[in-house]
Amino acid sequence: MRPQPLAACLALAVLLPLGAAAQPAPAPATPAPAPAPAAAPAPAAPTGNFDNGRVLAYTCQGCHGITGYKNAYPSYRVPKIGGQTQQYLAQALTEYRQGKRRHPTMQAQSMSFSEQEIADLSVYLSTVK
Repeated sequence: MRPQPLAACLALAVLLPLGAAAQPAPAPATPAPAPAPAAAPAPAAPTGNFDNGRVLAYTCQGCHGITGYKNAYPSYRVPKIGGQTQQYLAQALTEYRQGKRRHPTMQAQSMSFSEQEIADLSVYLSTVK
């Protein structure tokens, strides 16, 4: 694009506002009332399957050491997950999946689980003492 001479730029800057002022402003249109949106039902949270959760929790045992809460890496602080509420467990895994909680291993693990598998894990792990 070729640069405009300074005089042309100044003329445009001065004349454009005057031209817009000479035209009558359009009458404001009254918008038609919008129909009330139909309340969409919230998607139901998946119901967890205890037996599938038990199978999936096998991968958790390496670090969280559910049996006796001994983990494979005793120098790491690994939280107790057995016996936590289903809501807490599902929320934690979902937040790792969304990147709201940061831990590379947990983010990778949570990315491999579907919503249903998170519900399954939550049901099972909430019963482990």
